[in-house]
Amino acid sequence: MKIDIIGVPLDLGADRRGVDMGPSAIRYAHLRQELLTLGYQVEDKGNVDVPIAEMCSITEPNLKYIDCIVPMARRVAGAVATSTQAGNLPLVLGGDHSIALGSIRGAAKHKKLGVIWVDAHADFNTPETTPSGNIHGMPLAALCGLGDRRLVQLWDETTPVVDPAKVVIIGARDLDAGEKKNLREAGVLVLGMEQIDRLGMSATLEKALAHIGTGVDGLYLSFDMDVLDPRHAAGVGTPVSGGLTYREAHLACELVAETGKLVGMDIVEVNPILDVQNQTAHLAVELALSALGRRIWDDDEMLA
Repeated sequence: MKIDIIGVPLDLGADRRGVDMGPSAIRYAHLRQELLTLGYQVEDKGNVDVPIAEMCSITEPNLKYIDCIVPMARRVAGAVATSTQAGNLPLVLGGDHSIALGSIRGAAKHKKLGVIWVDAHADFNTPETTPSGNIHGMPLAALCGLGDRRLVQLWDETTPVVDPAKVVIIGARDLDAGEKKNLREAGVLVLGMEQIDRLGMSATLEKALAHIGTGVDGLYLSFDMDVLDPRHAAGVGTPVSGGLTYREAHLACELVAETGKLVGMDIVEVNPILDVQNQTAHLAVELALSALGRRIWDDDEMLA
């Protein structure tokens, strides 16, 4: 298996600057070298061309920077589609979570995907429900067919990019009233922190995978680092208390890896300006490795 690293240094979808340096921070945390130790072929495709905020303007307060975000999403979709069509696994480094408008769309161009969205937030707002106008709070809704047409139909799609019934959000704990309504009407399964507290991460992932079920060509894991408790991941723009522990996050990734169905992954919202000695980026690398098969103890090693 070959992994394509694709950087998307975007901060236009968020309120705080700095997350555009996330791809560099994650690479600096020895991402490529660590992937090579797992036996993968690795090619770093560099960064998708992304404009900086000073080159863009806010023309619509409920869709901030949409005129720059849409072309970016198209470029990301193209890069990811090229990777998956070559039989490779794209590892997309954010940047804010609006990059998923392109990454998941590209992976779904010739595949029916189940999506596991690991995030403190649902990112299921529309221009009508958003309290901020920040597009990083809208990508999952758009991928499911809700929201502004320019986000929903980057490539003039006639159907939603993903089936909402094949989407599971894990770790949510900060939901807006409007997006709660959107989630219920769309039929997305939300397994928030309360469910994780009650069930444990293993049973939560089992429930998520059972919900997605059969009829998909693969799983796409979109992992927002703010899903972790801020004690473990300080370098994120929208921290929320009461998040995943270090081991819960790793177990979630390990269980996805065990399915053998992972076809692509996002790691987003690493903000090195807010971080301490690049610890959040190092954790992001560790979690990517877990999703791609690294284990604390391998049964094959035990039998050797």
